[in-house]
Amino acid sequence: MSEIPQDYSQLEARITTDYPSLSRRLQQTARFLLDHPQEVAFATVAKLAQRAGVTPSTLIRFANNFGFSGFSEMQQLFRVRLVDELPNYTERIRAVRSATGETPDSTQLLWEFAEANREVLEQLPGRIDPYQLERALDIFEQAETIHVMGARRSFVVASYMTYALHHVDKRAFLINGLGGMYGEQVKAIGNHDALLVVSFSPYAKETRDLATEARERGIPLVVITDSNLSPLARIADVSLVVHEAEVKSFRGLTASLCLTQTLAIALGVRQDKARDRPAPDDSIEHA
Repeated sequence: MSEIPQDYSQLEARITTDYPSLSRRLQQTARFLLDHPQEVAFATVAKLAQRAGVTPSTLIRFANNFGFSGFSEMQQLFRVRLVDELPNYTERIRAVRSATGETPDSTQLLWEFAEANREVLEQLPGRIDPYQLERALDIFEQAETIHVMGARRSFVVASYMTYALHHVDKRAFLINGLGGMYGEQVKAIGNHDALLVVSFSPYAKETRDLATEARERGIPLVVITDSNLSPLARIADVSLVVHEAEVKSFRGLTASLCLTQTLAIALGVRQDKARDRPAPDDSIEHA
């Protein structure tokens, strides 16, 4: 049995390869799905079946044919494609409206985003390995300076982490590539420093290049990312995997910000304990 496709491109390739061997109805379904990927991302099974001219059970049978447990599991690949390939919010909003026929009001959107983010926050503590969390703090505590990198959507998280580290009296530097000087900034990382990289799919090239260069120099590397299969996770000393909320193709940052806040405050607590710890000579009782 062939492996289940892990992304849209793999699914598209499988459908194209298997198309000649499919039944007439499944071929009809395949043509519709590949011709209308944006609509498939968000429309209901009933609506898609009507548009494709097949029954809802045919859509489910099509998904099962490619190894998925149900149509919604296959549909998720179409949603991820939409997030990764549409370059801006305006195009995503148009895609959602055309696919669903919805024009949600602001209050409805607020409830949807709030509920989705509440769920990921509840799941966050159970998804983060306590051992990895403590290892990250060990690296940060021992580092003279923590350099923080996050491009595009991840920049918000990196910027906040740098801000929080300053407030717990830890030297920190935000790698922002100002003037295109990512290379110069990574060269400023000292041998006794550490690097924190925040990167989510599709993983910005400048982030991957910088992390790889730091790794080759032996700089301790902590990564906050969205999958253990992330190219950043594979080269990190510590990888903290965060699953963010997603509403209508818009992914949040709530869980990542919560994790960075936890890291900064926990580091501050460690440093405060270290300051309160008596020096070795103070414990010697003189006669």
